[in-house]
Amino acid sequence: MIIMSVDLGKARTGIAVCDKSEFLASPYTVIFEKSPQKLPEKVAQAAKECKAELIVVGLPKNMDGTEGESAQNARSFAEQLTGLTGIETVMQDERGTTVTAHNYLNATNTRGKKRKNTVDAVAAVIILQDYLDSRRGRGVQQ
Repeated sequence: MIIMSVDLGKARTGIAVCDKSEFLASPYTVIFEKSPQKLPEKVAQAAKECKAELIVVGLPKNMDGTEGESAQNARSFAEQLTGLTGIETVMQDERGTTVTAHNYLNATNTRGKKRKNTVDAVAAVIILQDYLDSRRGRGVQQ
């Protein structure tokens, strides 16, 4: 199954995708959009382009596991996305993904503007890879 993930941001939204084998997540694109009205349409277009069959949206929980305004916004966004695409959307805890993404970029010595434009796609990869790993752990078949 082709699965796409979304790392929702206020200015940049990272998109990652895996192929039908569900083995490895890869960066797909970063969408530069500040308008909360236009963003769902752009993400829906990305889902169509990559032929996504399932969409995973990062859920920004607080470190204590509670959900604040950002988490509610992510849930609302996921509902909009399902409405626009007809594709099932699931939520994936994204705590720590941005920090991990920055650590990966440190390891590859990615700096400056390139880093700023890459971190969201890398965070989307981490969200998707975490989802794929947990899916395999639950014994979900492709």
